[in-house]
Amino acid sequence: MKFALSTLSTAVLTVTLMGLTASALASANENNTGAQNEVTSVTVTQIVDADNQSLAQDASTTNNITPANPEQQRKLTPLIDPITRKRIDNSYPLEVSSLLSLEQAQRILLQVSPKIAANQAAIAASEYQTDALKTIDNPLLFARVSASAYNLDADVDLSTLKNNIVNDVNTSVDDVIPSIPPPLELPNFGELVGERIPDSYELKRSGSTAGAGLGVVWPIYTAGRTTALTAASNARTQEAVADSLLDTNELYDTLIERYFKAQLAIIAAYLREDAYDTLQQTDHMAQRLFEEGFISRVDRLEAQSALADAKSESVNANNDARLAMMALQRLLRTDYRIKPTTPLFVSSRPLPDVTYFQELALSNHPGLQKVAAKRAQAEQLHALSDTGYKPTVMLYGYGQIEKDPSWVAGISASWKLWGGIDKTASLASSHAKIRQADLSEIEVSDNLLLLVEKNWHDVNNAQSRYQALQSNVDLAAEVLRLRQLGLQEGVNTPIDVVQAQTQSLKAHTEQAQAANSYVQSLAALMQSCGTPLAFNAYLNAADIRLPTLYTE
Repeated sequence: MKFALSTLSTAVLTVTLMGLTASALASANENNTGAQNEVTSVTVTQIVDADNQSLAQDASTTNNITPANPEQQRKLTPLIDPITRKRIDNSYPLEVSSLLSLEQAQRILLQVSPKIAANQAAIAASEYQTDALKTIDNPLLFARVSASAYNLDADVDLSTLKNNIVNDVNTSVDDVIPSIPPPLELPNFGELVGERIPDSYELKRSGSTAGAGLGVVWPIYTAGRTTALTAASNARTQEAVADSLLDTNELYDTLIERYFKAQLAIIAAYLREDAYDTLQQTDHMAQRLFEEGFISRVDRLEAQSALADAKSESVNANNDARLAMMALQRLLRTDYRIKPTTPLFVSSRPLPDVTYFQELALSNHPGLQKVAAKRAQAEQLHALSDTGYKPTVMLYGYGQIEKDPSWVAGISASWKLWGGIDKTASLASSHAKIRQADLSEIEVSDNLLLLVEKNWHDVNNAQSRYQALQSNVDLAAEVLRLRQLGLQEGVNTPIDVVQAQTQSLKAHTEQAQAANSYVQSLAALMQSCGTPLAFNAYLNAADIRLPTLYTE
């Protein structure tokens, strides 16, 4: 069966979570922690084709998760999501068996979850923003090229200028030349000059200009603003990583919940089917005894009613199993049912002390990592606010590229004297955010310690509950055997067998439910510790495993 992976190739996430350190589980924990520390590509998976399920079952004996074809794996193509029917770019096909163990399902979940892919894209975006800020105080070199054409067509009014010149000439002549008698009177020099000056002049010019130059600006001192901005962006990246870990841990917990709920539903359906088969035999024997006159008509009708109820319960249980498998199928984004092969389990060994798990939670839970990232952002905001009145020093220069170039170079320093953001209020705000982060860390730690202790007690309660129910299972099985023999000997009635069968079914179902409670409580404990994959170590070390319908 084929399904496809859509990859955002640039976004990667390193997940580092601690596993168990108890001596009994140390080696298993090493393996699981190593698996959790892998660098995982960002992927969104969808089914593009599903072959016959019998073929998938045959393929499960060889390799459950393999690329459909190495060439296809390298070549990314658009594919269609099987659930939403939306187009997903940059995808490649992968072959997956319908028979999956829990560990295989966990690996597939990392590749197919849109939420994980979206989170890793957010991490990549934040990392790129940080990289972009790292060069903010590098020299900035720029080039300028210009080309222009002009055309000037204008009439210049010279009348005022002409009048002024005429008046100035006449005045100057009167001052320099003494008065001459009328017979020798000189000409009017102002008028002679004015006649040569037009009243207006038509100006026409056209042409083009071109120029080029290089400039540089280099901030050599920014009072730590660049460092603060880069560090704040890096802290936002760490917050995005913590959010991704929270979502990933939640998805692991959801997977375990749906995986083992499907397993429980399959067991319940099997038990109901087995009870129905047994009651069919009881009904057949009741019919013979009724025909021979050993039981009354009421007893016969009671046997028939019990058979009809058993058939109805069997059908309902099968439908519940299909629904549980459908929920698992949707989580893994396939268009065929996933058949779980890892059985429900219980460990008879006691858990380590609760303080061990509490220490794990304080060291590994991504909720505390998120609070730490928030505090780092507040610290960098404080550092940025503290630079408000410090100068910014820059070197600058510009030169023209021509035959006889002109250039300018220098250094400048600028200070904020007044206005803009209030430094005092900004510092107070950052102080308050730091205090908020510190108090949030205390609150989150307290809640985590309480949650870990609750989950630890839940695991222990489920363990003791399962062990206590074993005696009920043994008793119910023995009573059912005796009632069936008694019916054959005529000592017991069909209703006695039905009641014994019902009690046996109840005992087995309750024990399976207790095993599922143990598994779910253990998964919740591991998630509250921030080490969800450590669950696999307890699974592998478990000494009690319930039957499973599907095997690899």
